[in-house]
Amino acid sequence: MSSPQSSGTPLEMRVQLQRAGFALHMDVQLPPQGVSVLFGPSGCGKTTCLRVLAGLERGATGQIRVAGEVWQDSASGVFRAPHLRALGYVFQEASLFDHLSVQDNLMFGFHRTPADQRRHAWDQSLDLLGIAHLLQRMPYELSGGERQRVAIARALASSPQVLLMDEPLAALDAQRKAEILPWLEQLHAQLDIPVLYVTHSPDELARLADQVVLMEDGRVRECGPVIELMARLDLPLAHGDGAAALIAARICDHTPSDLMCVLEFDGGRLVLPQTRTTPLPTGTPVRIRIQARDVSVSLQKPEQTSVLNILPATVVDMVDDGPGQVLVGLQVGNAGQGTTAKTTRLLSRISQLSARRLRLAPGVALYAQIKGVAMVR
Repeated sequence: MSSPQSSGTPLEMRVQLQRAGFALHMDVQLPPQGVSVLFGPSGCGKTTCLRVLAGLERGATGQIRVAGEVWQDSASGVFRAPHLRALGYVFQEASLFDHLSVQDNLMFGFHRTPADQRRHAWDQSLDLLGIAHLLQRMPYELSGGERQRVAIARALASSPQVLLMDEPLAALDAQRKAEILPWLEQLHAQLDIPVLYVTHSPDELARLADQVVLMEDGRVRECGPVIELMARLDLPLAHGDGAAALIAARICDHTPSDLMCVLEFDGGRLVLPQTRTTPLPTGTPVRIRIQARDVSVSLQKPEQTSVLNILPATVVDMVDDGPGQVLVGLQVGNAGQGTTAKTTRLLSRISQLSARRLRLAPGVALYAQIKGVAMVR
């Protein structure tokens, strides 16, 4: 799915939209490829942001630039009509043409793009999304997950410069979501265009996002790499029972006799159960999620314990997190041992009573006991 025409130019949105009782103010610059997740409570403007980018909100003012091209600029009177904006749009519902086969649905997306602007063949997404065997079926013969994969393939068949996905899994049950998420991960690894993805799901955020656009009341509260923003105590992503840290790691070893694999990251090593029938090759990059509730702390290194992952750490910051609870930001790694030292941030959710008894404060050295590790990508 890669293209020699990928511009490497960031996507820029500096727009405003005024409605009765609501105002959207977007000022973001997003990477030229990868998944940028728009995240925030209902009504904060996530879907409206996609509609403005697609040219579906004629009242929006400001500037939009995609792949180095100006799609909209109020100051100079530029407004590219929606059908002339090279984008793919995937909605909550697959919205396939029920009277057309899967193949004809894909061909529709392909033919809507002028021949000189097509960057790949109509069928290039078939293997990527696992739908080659569905070409002759009608939409009513597909499962919900299959319909959404076809909808994504149809959007990609139009050779878009940006892909918009508005809660594409929201209408699916848990089984269908589990079915389609691996395909979305493969898509993420192959596309060379920016993807703007709207979701309310922390799991989709953890598995798919490279960047997060954290929205609140029609404005961007913060925008940055998901691994950084997930663990910042001053942002809502790091609070509540689902608080977790994401870590970029790589497979460095396997212990077949114990059915374990060893992961290496900037700050240390972790071991976790080998759940794959075919182990990932050494050196494979992975992403892991460690829930704050699965990290306890000790001032002395625990001995004779069933916990396999115990890492030296330092308290960086602390904040109250609900009745009787404290969220502790931890730094794991070799800070203070030279300018090339690398560290990783973890979160620990413990009781206020425990924090007082241990006299926790920024700068305190301790040991982080990690009771659970999940490989999410």
